[in-house]
Amino acid sequence: MELGLTDEEGAFLVKLARKAIENYLLGHGKISPREEMPKKFLEKRGVFVTLNSMGPSGTHTLRGCIGFPFPTLPLIDAVISSAIEAAVGDPRFPPVSYEEMDSIALELSILTKPQEILERDRRGLPGLIKIGEDGLIIARGRYQGLLLPQVPVEWGWDAEEFLTQCCFKAGLPPDCWLMEGTRIYRFRAEIFCEERPRGPVIRRRLLPP
Repeated sequence: MELGLTDEEGAFLVKLARKAIENYLLGHGKISPREEMPKKFLEKRGVFVTLNSMGPSGTHTLRGCIGFPFPTLPLIDAVISSAIEAAVGDPRFPPVSYEEMDSIALELSILTKPQEILERDRRGLPGLIKIGEDGLIIARGRYQGLLLPQVPVEWGWDAEEFLTQCCFKAGLPPDCWLMEGTRIYRFRAEIFCEERPRGPVIRRRLLPP
């Protein structure tokens, strides 16, 4: 289910995300890349950009995370729009300042198309979810929540807790994943991140080789 991006292409997109944010914070509006792009950059993809504020000891705290769960925009446009929104449009945080960008490391998650999990025995759902590989979307009525594949790894959740926390993210009861009519999707992601603010970009592996 990988998208087939090279390390160099991932690094380019992370640097583009940073450029998009800093250009916007300087008052120059949204960038529009002029150079010819690889065909895969023009394919529609889901994308999330995460901003992590890095402490002196290497610890980090979330500073913003916004994206497109479904492939509605070309990859290059989704990266630019998500990056800007993560910096200034996440309602959980005040807008990022240009000066802050020196202490913020970027992480880019490029998603496969979400696939609905169809399972009659709802209690069997945890057995179908692979921690460290699957991300989740839970939707019911007008409520929807998404958690990226890296989240349960970082928090040490098992699959059942992952489902429960995704329900919370959607604003739904914690056992809503067991209820008929709740729709559950899974997806995978290729993840590229800065090792430190403005530092080298690496491909992030969630599971040991």
